[in-house]
Amino acid sequence: MSKTLVAYFSASGTTARVASELASAIGADRYEIEPKTPYTAADLNWNDRTSRSSVEMNDEHCRPEIATAVDDMDAYDTVFVGFPVWWYVEPRIIDTFLESYDFTGKTIVPFATSGGSGLGKAPQRMQQIAASSTVVAGKLLNGRPNAAALRAWVESL
Repeated sequence: MSKTLVAYFSASGTTARVASELASAIGADRYEIEPKTPYTAADLNWNDRTSRSSVEMNDEHCRPEIATAVDDMDAYDTVFVGFPVWWYVEPRIIDTFLESYDFTGKTIVPFATSGGSGLGKAPQRMQQIAASSTVVAGKLLNGRPNAAALRAWVESL
């Protein structure tokens, strides 16, 4: 039997809400990708070139540390990976997550929340990082998607 995980990073709670609704709608397990050092409001100020998020996103090799690990990643065949879009891609902590596990043979489904952009190059970047997996196109899940719409999207994959 196939097992599904909804893993997500949420800076402000928006992606957490969507991830919770998605996991509930499809009967998946849920895991929060929490940074070992939480982000402050100042860290998230994208208008400040010296803010933590700006510095991280300007460094392709930056890998923020994650607080906890997934209990049994081997148990999952499909992993939905949720995040807010930062600079038209996934935040660097998502790269940390992808590099922390063996995704060989797994399907990765990106989903994101954004104030004004789409997934950008995130799916392509994620495929490069988790090269032994299959990363599908994914979807932007803004607003309050209902359970039926979420199930329909997942079934269409």
